[in-house]
Parts: sequence; structure tokens; C-alpha cells
Amino acid sequence: MSRPSPSAPGSNPLRDRVDAARGASGTGVSVFATLLLFTLFAGDFWRNLISWPGYFVLAGVLAVGSVVLLVRLRPDVRWRKLPKSLVLFLTFAVVSLAWSAYPGATALGLVAQFATTGAALFLAFCLSWRALLTALANAFRWILGLSLLFELIVAVFVRRPVLPLTPTQPAPAHIPSAFYWSRDLLFHGGQIQGIVGNSNLLAMVALLGLVVFGIQLADRSIRRGTAITWIVVAVVTFALTRSSTVFIAAVFTAVVLGFALWTRRAGPERRRPVYLTAAALAVVVVVSVVLFASRIPVLLGKSEDLTGRLTIWNSVIHLAQERPAFGWGWVSYWAPWVSPFKDLAVRSGVEYLQAHNAWLDVWLQLGIVGLVIFALLVLSTLWRSWFLAVDRPRVAVADDLPYTALALLPLLLLAALLAQSLAESRMLIEGGWAVLALLSLKTKQSAT
Repeated sequence: MSRPSPSAPGSNPLRDRVDAARGASGTGVSVFATLLLFTLFAGDFWRNLISWPGYFVLAGVLAVGSVVLLVRLRPDVRWRKLPKSLVLFLTFAVVSLAWSAYPGATALGLVAQFATTGAALFLAFCLSWRALLTALANAFRWILGLSLLFELIVAVFVRRPVLPLTPTQPAPAHIPSAFYWSRDLLFHGGQIQGIVGNSNLLAMVALLGLVVFGIQLADRSIRRGTAITWIVVAVVTFALTRSSTVFIAAVFTAVVLGFALWTRRAGPERRRPVYLTAAALAVVVVVSVVLFASRIPVLLGKSEDLTGRLTIWNSVIHLAQERPAFGWGWVSYWAPWVSPFKDLAVRSGVEYLQAHNAWLDVWLQLGIVGLVIFALLVLSTLWRSWFLAVDRPRVAVADDLPYTALALLPLLLLAALLAQSLAESRMLIEGGWAVLALLSLKTKQSAT
């Protein structure tokens, strides 16, 4: 894998102005991009509000809109530079129809996967890095702002837990806490769930928001007071979710940021100490996890089985071992109406539709072969994102342009997703997959 020569985000103001002149960051496209990202990261908001059928209609309109805008805007795309690992992963998912144990569910999963990938193509090719940063910031502001407002309304006026307006199934006599849209915990010290109905998902949006708002502040792309206000909102939301898994993701993202800034300061000729320190830290973390595995749940405030994750992981591993090479067939979200997913992961009356680990989920669905391809996709994207972040931008022979905060965006977004992938499978669906795919596409186009 060769080291890319970066044409970094924000390194060419003239090109960004040309993009804007073409309409790539115009008002209409910007509004559409914001709505698209809002829906990708807050899909549960729409499903709870307008039902699954209503959500399907909305998602279909957005998918078609992405393709239409991609065709109409005619972005300057080097199609030969599409990331091979991304194309190979999607191709292998399609080919899995040949051996899928549930071809109907696989077909539905592929429709969802390609619809999300279409959104990623639009975001990657029709928006400049700066326009993408703005769209992400706007989407996260809406999610965080509405989440706090929603929880405040529930706490002040409703004063009891709230179920989705359009439940997918009749409520049982004893309703599990996971079924509630809001559990009315804002004034009771509990974990708030916001409009997404899940504290971990809301915490992840808050973390990604911190990344985006922090870059806007450092990049001075918006007013300082506005940036600081939304950083505070993201921090408050993050604290109120009390998500230990996303807290670990935040620590990992901060460490990656620290090493990236250290690497910038060291320069190309003095990076060996940085990489040796990173390797040593990785070894220490792995050894510590192995030695103190039994104590980690207590430190995180979790039960001994990590809130049911260990049980789910064991079930997934045993099932994956039955078809280790090529898996059971791609499905994206688990389809609870088909075997082997029916009743595969049920805890406290709640049926979960993911392995709570993206890597185990890929192994289960596409086997070891698919897992290797997925690893190549992630590692190649991480490789390009790293050098975009730590090398000076280059638009000519000279290597003397200043670093930009915007160049850190792909690396920090990917770092947060990677950390989350160990406890959630969100990197394979909706906002997680869209960001992974668009970073893979956009960093490949940026590399020269």
C-alpha cells in the first residue's frame, strides 16, 4: 500500500470557491445534505415519529434525490480512482446471494446498503470538504438541539416515559425500558436518549459533534461564540447520556488527535519516536485488557456480561463458526423473521438486531473472506486519512503550505467510528456506513 501524496481538505481555497460557484455548496444542496445526514444519524427519530413505512418513503425519496443531484451536478470525479476495497466489499455482499440462507432478506439488505452508499457518493463527490463539514455540523446541531428540547418537554410537561408514536408491535403488559422513546430521566440522573431513542446513539452524535464543532472553531469557519456554544451543548448532551462505551470512543479519538498533532509537529523526518510510542501504547492497552478483563465492566459501570454483549457475542461466534469462510449471507440489519436471526439475541424481552460488534457481524454475514475485505476497506481509508491529517497539503511541487484543522476531519471521524465498532455494529448501517463509505471515496479522490 503506497503512501498517498495529500491534496488536503481546505488546502485549495480557489477550488473550494469554484465548488461553491458550481452549486456544490449552494443553499439547496446544503439543505438537502443536512436533511440526508440528519436522517442517516437519526433514523430512529423518523421511525418513532412516522412509522417504518413512512420512514421507507422518506429514505427512498432521499436516495433518489442523491442520485438525481449526483447526475445533475456532474462533479469532477476520477472514476478510475474509486476505492477498490469498497467496490470489492459491495460486490462480495451481492455475490453472497448465491449462498445466502435467507436470499429474500439479503436482497432487502442490499437495497438498504446501496441506498446508503448512493447517499455517500453524493456527499463525497458533490460537496467540498468544507461544505461537508458544514452539513455535518448543521445535522448534528439539529439532532442535539431537538434531543435536549424533547427531553425537556417530556420532563416538564409529560412527566412520564414516552413510547414511540408509531410502535412496531403492541406493547406488552410489562414494557422493557428499551422500548421507550424517552424514559423521562432528565431530572432524575438517568441516561437521556433524545430524539434517537438510545443513549449510546445520542452520545455518538455528541462525540461526532464535538469533532465537527471543534474543527469549525479551530478553522474559524464560523463565529467563535457559535462554535463554543455548540461545543458546550455537545458536552452537556454527552454527559447526560452517561454512555461508557462512547466515553471510551471519545478517549480513543482524543489519543488519535494527540498523536496526529505530535506527528505534524515532528515533521516527516522525525516521526519514528511517534510511531514507536503509539505501538508501545497499543501493546500496553492490549495487555491491560487481557490481564484485567474481569474488572473492566465494573470500571465502565456495566454488568459482568457488558449489558448482555458477551452473551450476544458468544451466540454470534458459535453461529459464524458453522459457516466460517463465506458466512450466512449479507443482511445489514438482522432480519428477525428469518432463521438464524429469529430469537438469536433476546435480552430482558428485547430482541436485538445486531451483533453489537461490527467485525463479528461481518464475519457472521460474509465469513472470513468478507472480514478480510472489510478490514482492507477500513485500513486503507485509515491510511489515507492519517496522511491527509499529518502531511502538509500539497497543490504544487513545494511543500510549504500551512496545516489546516479541516484536514483532521476524516481521521477523527474514522477514529470515533472504529472505537464504536467494537461495541456496536453501526459502522455497517445508516450513518456509520455512509461516513465510512464517503471517507473511503473522498480520501481516495484527494490522494494524488
